[in-house]
Amino acid sequence: MLSWDDYNDEKAPAPAVEKKIAPEVIQAALAAEPAAAEVRPAAEKVAPAAKPAPAAPAAAVKPGLNNQDAITLAKQAVRDLDPAPGLEELEMGAARVQVDDKRMINCRADLNQLVPFKYEWAWQKYLDGCANHWMPQEVNMTADVATWKSADGLSEDERRVVKRSLGYFSTADSLVANNLVLAIYRHITCPEARQYLLRQAFEEAIHTHAYQYCIESLGMDQGEVFNMYREVPSVAKKAAWSIAHTSGISSPMFQTGTPEADQELLRNLIGFYVVTEGIFFYCGFTQILSMGRRNKMTGVAEQFQYILRDESMHLNFGIDVINQIKLENPHLWTESFKAEVRQMVLEGTELEIQYAHDTMPRGILGMNSSMMEEYLHFIANRRLAQLGLPEAFPGAQNPFPWMSEIMDLRKEKNFFETRVIEYQTGGALSWD
Repeated sequence: MLSWDDYNDEKAPAPAVEKKIAPEVIQAALAAEPAAAEVRPAAEKVAPAAKPAPAAPAAAVKPGLNNQDAITLAKQAVRDLDPAPGLEELEMGAARVQVDDKRMINCRADLNQLVPFKYEWAWQKYLDGCANHWMPQEVNMTADVATWKSADGLSEDERRVVKRSLGYFSTADSLVANNLVLAIYRHITCPEARQYLLRQAFEEAIHTHAYQYCIESLGMDQGEVFNMYREVPSVAKKAAWSIAHTSGISSPMFQTGTPEADQELLRNLIGFYVVTEGIFFYCGFTQILSMGRRNKMTGVAEQFQYILRDESMHLNFGIDVINQIKLENPHLWTESFKAEVRQMVLEGTELEIQYAHDTMPRGILGMNSSMMEEYLHFIANRRLAQLGLPEAFPGAQNPFPWMSEIMDLRKEKNFFETRVIEYQTGGALSWD
């Protein structure tokens, strides 16, 4: 948990002495029934924030305290927390944040002050994410259900692709969300970037929901699909690689502030944004979207299209954060660390190539594993270039140019003209 020392400049004045409510006073007020009900909300709000205080003398709260006396004591204690006569009685300390005070990591300015913005691109991505909002149930799965249940609706190779994709992604987006909430958010010290991280975490939840919705709609064996990351080697290896790059910074004891710790955070960001979301997702996305282009499993393909749109923004945001940290902390971007990052991208590419061979042992949907390998080499070069590193696969080309177009939904259809509008409004909610 961040202390005021984490927010304030070292020259900030010492915090004022905090006024505390003795636990016995609060307990007495809460125990008094039924008259104490009127003070319970106030007492409950104060109690969690109060720091441990020395036990009050035995005479302070008498064992036989009646309801009215308990209420009087509690009200007096709450009145004592009034900031009057001056703000100096509160533990303020931090000055107003200036733009130059902000940093992506290791910032000592008040993290609760969203403005003034320093990283306008982070705020814009938050706004764009909100504008792209969608929900899985808005996609019609009727045709998919009929195709999946039909004996000749899909070939065995096509069914394999659908199962493998749902099996991997249903776990992958949960891993990404856990990493965001339990690790990355704690160490990014830019409020506008944190705002986008909150939006991204919600989008990851929507994606996991979408995979569950597809699996349930198609009547798949949920145990089989959701456990692929433990039971199918090509899926398990990718999940294990991602998990290995979470363990370092997810510990409650981990703190940034040293070159070694800051590099560990960068390693995590590169592992999740550049490799997990920027490489591991592309074989499955290409396969499912190619299926949709052939008018097969159109509902699943439509959901993957919206997910890919979100993930493209996640990737761009993550790379911007990584490059901003590099800019503000050039001492972290050493030659040895560059070599390590390059190796991470190459490892991720090789794992995704193995996944492509597993999911496409034969040609399917106008593609094969060799074409996918070429595509992944092209993607790896893009990721390295975005990090300012030289290409690893000179001359690699994109055999699926339609993937670049399909990321832009405006060239396909206006999603918002097809949305379901049968929402439950606030006025119709029942609070019984």
